[in-house]
Amino acid sequence: MNGLAGFFRNLNRNKAILLMVLPGALWFLVFSYIPMAGAIIAFKEYRVSRHGFIDSVISSAWVGLDNFKFLFSTNDAWVITRNTLLYNVAFIVIGLVAAVAMAIVLSEITSKRMSKLYQTGMFMPYFLSWVIVGYFAFSFLSLDKGLLNQALRGLGLDPVNWYSDPTYWPFILVFISMWKAIGYNSVVYLASILGIDRSLYEAAMIDGANKWQQIRNITIPMLTPLMTILTLLAIGKIFYADFGLFYQVPRDSGALYSVTNVIDTYVYRGLKTTGEFGMVTAAGLYQSLVGFLLVITSNWIVGRVNKDNTLF
Repeated sequence: MNGLAGFFRNLNRNKAILLMVLPGALWFLVFSYIPMAGAIIAFKEYRVSRHGFIDSVISSAWVGLDNFKFLFSTNDAWVITRNTLLYNVAFIVIGLVAAVAMAIVLSEITSKRMSKLYQTGMFMPYFLSWVIVGYFAFSFLSLDKGLLNQALRGLGLDPVNWYSDPTYWPFILVFISMWKAIGYNSVVYLASILGIDRSLYEAAMIDGANKWQQIRNITIPMLTPLMTILTLLAIGKIFYADFGLFYQVPRDSGALYSVTNVIDTYVYRGLKTTGEFGMVTAAGLYQSLVGFLLVITSNWIVGRVNKDNTLF
């Protein structure tokens, strides 16, 4: 009884903080934890019943791992897995370097007005939908009226049919992804840089350290814990691809599937063609399980190097 009474006293004492946390907790409960029960569909041949979702799940035949076999028995299994992994590795590595570099550059701008102007300009692309970004890309890459092809014609060169040639698209997709996300990602690091004790830089300047030495010996080490945590979180989603980037920007061009087809777009096209909800759920469960194992493994490796930088 004393323990229960103490529990309610703690609730009453912290009610203001708990009420602030409540919306986020409810969001995770409704959209993350309750849907976990639907993972059973990955092991069933799901068929919709007119009696509701629960009856559909119960009445659907159990097929075990057949949905997983179907997902990875096709000729495209290697391509979509390779593309998903390599693109995400590029996004993590290049995105980390670009975001940290941009945050450092912004932190060195002495004019607050200009710094805010640059931050706003870099942050704006993050709010654009991939549909709009896809049309922006099309205005540059269109065969007939694209700005790049017009520039090539002006130089006396032949235009490039960008949407039929997969050679350039790995670079195009990485560039567009970085352009859209770098402003958002750099803000997190910029906030951390602004929180560093300025006396550290003053002491370094007294000792004769130049700007690069200050960045290398003060800024980067102070950002390392944050960089590690955000990288670990990104590794957890390494088997997830940004559907809009890989579907809207290449305009679903079949000629580009070898370099733009990832797990998410493959599952979407499979769902449109076959309507197999079990296969889609199997793909989602596979992505989540691999991401979980990667986070655990990466966190363990980081812990072996420096326990202070681990996620948990």
